[in-house]
Amino acid sequence: MEKRPFSELGLSPELLKAVDKLGFEEASPIQTAVIPVALTGKDVVGQSSTGSGKTAAFAIPAIERVDPKLRAVQVLVLCPTRELAVQVAEEVGKLAFFKRGVREVPIYGGQSYERQFRALDAGAQVVIGTPGRVMDHMDRGTLRLDALQVVVLDEADRMLDMGFRDDIEKILSAVPESRQLLFFSATMPREIQDLIKRYSRDPAWIKIEALAQNRPQVEQVWFEVDRRSKIEALTRLIDVNDFRYGIIFCSTKIMVDDLDEHLHSRGYATDRLHGDISQAQRDRVMQKFRERKFEFLVATDVAARGLDVDDLEVVFNYDLPNDAEDYTHRIGRTGRAGRKGRAFTFVSGQELYKLQGMVRWAKLDVRRGRIPSLDEVEEAKTNVFFERIRATLDAKQFKPHDRMIDRLLDQGYASTDICSALIHLLHGGESGSAAPAPAVAPKTPEGAPAWVKKAMSPKPGPEVERVAPNALPSPAGKPPTESPVDEDEDRESALEATRSTSKSKYERPARTGREPGFTTVFLNVGRKQLITPADVVGKIAGVTRLPANVVGAIDIHQRHTLVDVAEGHALAVIQKLGGIKMKGVALAPTLAQPGTAS
Repeated sequence: MEKRPFSELGLSPELLKAVDKLGFEEASPIQTAVIPVALTGKDVVGQSSTGSGKTAAFAIPAIERVDPKLRAVQVLVLCPTRELAVQVAEEVGKLAFFKRGVREVPIYGGQSYERQFRALDAGAQVVIGTPGRVMDHMDRGTLRLDALQVVVLDEADRMLDMGFRDDIEKILSAVPESRQLLFFSATMPREIQDLIKRYSRDPAWIKIEALAQNRPQVEQVWFEVDRRSKIEALTRLIDVNDFRYGIIFCSTKIMVDDLDEHLHSRGYATDRLHGDISQAQRDRVMQKFRERKFEFLVATDVAARGLDVDDLEVVFNYDLPNDAEDYTHRIGRTGRAGRKGRAFTFVSGQELYKLQGMVRWAKLDVRRGRIPSLDEVEEAKTNVFFERIRATLDAKQFKPHDRMIDRLLDQGYASTDICSALIHLLHGGESGSAAPAPAVAPKTPEGAPAWVKKAMSPKPGPEVERVAPNALPSPAGKPPTESPVDEDEDRESALEATRSTSKSKYERPARTGREPGFTTVFLNVGRKQLITPADVVGKIAGVTRLPANVVGAIDIHQRHTLVDVAEGHALAVIQKLGGIKMKGVALAPTLAQPGTAS
């Protein structure tokens, strides 16, 4: 289907002005096909994929039919989810901007009734809502449909899958017979066809091939990755491609929370979105994501439809979706409006056969990829850093430090050594030798209680085995297996390994002392949260970026954990861990008080 300029579709000056303000030069195939037909008042059945522009395809002709002087509901749009209802309402508001007097309101569960009552009483002409809340307002008498001109079913197949058929039929039975009906669906199962046959009148059928639109814009790659190696594979792909803006889809709410926590501890700017998050918090997260205040949104499929976000660089299928339709909805978040996008999918074990079935059924163009090695990741990071330095030099956007450089040159240091030392420090390196930091007691805060001074003073104790990330045992009875990331076992693998070892190897029933040069930090998590020594070491190493020898003995109790930390780094560990989540609990670390050993 060819594209045409909006100026050739018969739109009013107000709508053309709004389209121009939004920056659209020509209509998409679905808009080109639907808008002229819908403007005639004829019923339309449109079949098109997510991200093809179908919202504007039904919103533009619907707005054209609204009489701004009539303060009554004239357009009703039914959506499967509140996220999609909000997105459609926002787009309607933008398109109706220059048609003065036209008001829109989204109505959905989870939002205050009072706000919706006020908007309906004020005379909103365009109502966008979920079937359940629309039915609720109809039963209350707060939503009258006497003046209704247009009814739109957006993503009708999804609404039927979610069990809204009875609500939809009740709503369609209650609207005036003279109304115009617009059906939009990605698929056309028999149930949809039955609804169309029963409630529409000689509709125009318009179908736009979904895959023909998605394939050119989205580069699709799949990776065979062991479950325990997914986090390491994900971070390597992010780093080697220097991704800064994307969505990571998981199959469960628990996985979303866990992955968000792991990525946050590794220094990535992330936030999460799933069904247990309140509507107010969802709105805040999405607003921050649109403003690029964080890099990656970790989400379940509840967010796969209705996310109005542009310029996504990448979509990660951290978990394989249930079917090919969910897959296309996920990857439809990137590569939109003609832009290029990338979609990376992780599969393991039997999931490979499931992916092959999706490829055959939906004719997907997915190629196999290889997880980059550590050397490739480091080279990519170096190249990015090099380009930043070069861009800064070319733009001369830096303050001269000639005096300091001259002092170093006068002391006999070579210019190349000076530059290398600066780059070493910028990459997080430490000054001095690679030897462990001396056990220097930190300065005791002024006015601190006696127990703090006692805890921060060196105290001899028996020698105990330290737990370090690079010294964790492998799972008992299982030889190491080759995997896409076997050159550097990731933290997830280490965590699994630790769970399979004897608890007594790392934990003591009671603390009998402390290593010289170490002080004890109290953490407000323990066995109740299923905390393991690897969790503690991984969190400290990931958040603080300190060397492994900073952590000493670890005692895990039912509701708390005691960790020996090198005294020179104790306050830094407490400060940086504060507020960081571990197993869903916000940490509030403090120096251990006497009596917390059990």
